[in-house]
Amino acid sequence: MRPVPHDKPFTLAGRTYQSRLLVGTGKYKDLEETRAAIEASGAEIVTVAVRRTNIGQNPGEPNLLDVISPERYTILPNTAGCFTAEDAVRTCRLARELLDGHKLVKLEVLADQKTLFPNVIETLKAAEVLIRDGFDVMVYTSDDPIIARQLAEMGCIAVMPLAGLIGTGLGICNPYNLRIILEEATVPVLVDAGVGTASDATIAMELGCEAVLMNSAIAHAQNPVLMAEAMKYAIEAGRLAYLAGRMPKKLYASASSPLDGLIR
Repeated sequence: MRPVPHDKPFTLAGRTYQSRLLVGTGKYKDLEETRAAIEASGAEIVTVAVRRTNIGQNPGEPNLLDVISPERYTILPNTAGCFTAEDAVRTCRLARELLDGHKLVKLEVLADQKTLFPNVIETLKAAEVLIRDGFDVMVYTSDDPIIARQLAEMGCIAVMPLAGLIGTGLGICNPYNLRIILEEATVPVLVDAGVGTASDATIAMELGCEAVLMNSAIAHAQNPVLMAEAMKYAIEAGRLAYLAGRMPKKLYASASSPLDGLIR
């Protein structure tokens, strides 16, 4: 995204990024489509499910890092597929070993297979351990403003409330909860989960989110590479609209042309 006057930079763990779009690496038909879509998205941060993706733990198998270079992208290991705090902590520590001491992680601890809703109790437990262990924790959470506040207060560097259930593509289902979280935020707030198309991403940014993370909305599109490009522009448009400030909504019409000097 091009620099905009008066816009604060998007910074995580002391590093500033130009793109406010974070993308996942799952659900593509092959590694080549993964590479092409991520490149088209313009994303600089790429999240990887360590329990489901080979980043070196399975020698002899295709390695995602062969097409998504850590020299070009910030690799964000995530704990997708973990249902307990212990599994999530173990997964983050494995990622740190595989990525030469990498500390930036995305924590998610899920409640069940049906909803993939976050298990807030286990998430809080895992976050406490990981922060104490020196990790920079970005955390997937519910849209509860109180929990979001607590996660920030305990030391998470970003909170990532869902806007809809993972993989549903339902869009921004909870704008009012998100607005409360944003109003109270002391760390970056990123929408994570629920985005289905470009307009959803734009709405998230217009609400004031620092960034948006998505996977299914791109990977499940009929043309993932084209959708990735659409998402890039949607994020930029939403951020610009947020900075510009929308006109107030009105119940009745008002003329856009001046009334002075009318011919009578």
